[in-house]
Amino acid sequence: MNNPQQLRYSKEHEWLSAAEAGVSTVGITEHAANALGDVVFVQLPEVGATITAGESCGELESTKSVSDLYSPVSGEVTAVNEDVVNDPSLVNTAPFEGGWLFKVKVSGEPDDLLSADEYTAFSAG
Repeated sequence: MNNPQQLRYSKEHEWLSAAEAGVSTVGITEHAANALGDVVFVQLPEVGATITAGESCGELESTKSVSDLYSPVSGEVTAVNEDVVNDPSLVNTAPFEGGWLFKVKVSGEPDDLLSADEYTAFSAG
């Protein structure tokens, strides 16, 4: 699996971009997308919602199961990816590009986010 080096990762298999003007992008990893199987429905947090690191903020439904979406950071949701809502398969085909899920104005970041190498070792675990 290819985990981009510039991203940070949660143990719940979400990725987080570096903040630009205080806003980071969140998605799920290729490992999580593969484990889920074909994603058929995405429920994302609402723009303006306050989310908390480590807490559920949405759901991903696949042909196999329904999984909670956890926020890797605390903050306010500033945008959601409507393309993914309309075409959930983007989560499988481009988890690090067009399949991003939401953007968040970060107010708090946990200490346990992993580097790409740490996440690769963790997910191989």
